Amino acid sequence: MKFKFIVKNRSSFPVKKMCQALKVSQSGYYRWQKAPISSRRIENDRLRARIKELFGKHKGMAGSPIITADLREDPEFSRVSRNRVARHMRDMGLKCRTVKKFVVTTDSKHNEPVAPNLLDRQFTVPTPDTAWVSDITYLKVGRKWYYLTVFIDLFSRIIVGWDLSASLERYSAIHALNKAILRRRPGRGLMVHSDRGVQYASKDFRAVLQKHGFVQSMSRKGNCWDNGVPRRRIEGTTPSCSYAA
Repeated sequence: MKFKFIVKNRSSFPVKKMCQALKVSQSGYYRWQKAPISSRRIENDRLRARIKELFGKHKGMAGSPIITADLREDPEFSRVSRNRVARHMRDMGLKCRTVKKFVVTTDSKHNEPVAPNLLDRQFTVPTPDTAWVSDITYLKVGRKWYYLTVFIDLFSRIIVGWDLSASLERYSAIHALNKAILRRRPGRGLMVHSDRGVQYASKDFRAVLQKHGFVQSMSRKGNCWDNGVPRRRIEGTTPSCSYAA
């Protein structure tokens, strides 16, 4: 390792001085340089080159688990370990860049009818299945992003229905609502509150509400707090605000 350090830095410092500082002989360094390259070193060089290539292919957005998985698809590196890949990436200074991905899940620029804000931030209700609040968020599964639609009962703060979809189509919101209805079987007059997203304003979604006699409520434009459900106060803890999803 000391000899490798000297090779790496010989353009900046004299070899003799580095040998003295590292307490190695200068003659030993030159003998090491002339020694034939070992098969292990050749293998490591090929592995490093491939790691660098894959890291660039992922635009720096991949860590050792993904790089290892890609390497194992190549017969030459099919048995490479994650720890070995991580060690080489660390030595080469290849660190996964993490960028917080922001996805707009609310499309309120549509021509569908918008319901009034009947809930009006009254997030405490006295009985179950009096008011449900819905929201859509996104999460990463493997290498892909998916959209999660949930419905929460304001009485218990539990999720009564949900659906995971690869798209923001209205059908995911409808599937989540139907799951909640099948599970809870609420009566007529249930208030269903959401943002003004096209999924909730769509004709198909409103048809389900009308079929079951539910009342629709929507947040005011550009006001996310109308859909922010505060967590319950438990054993003296300080209440905080979290979105419905």
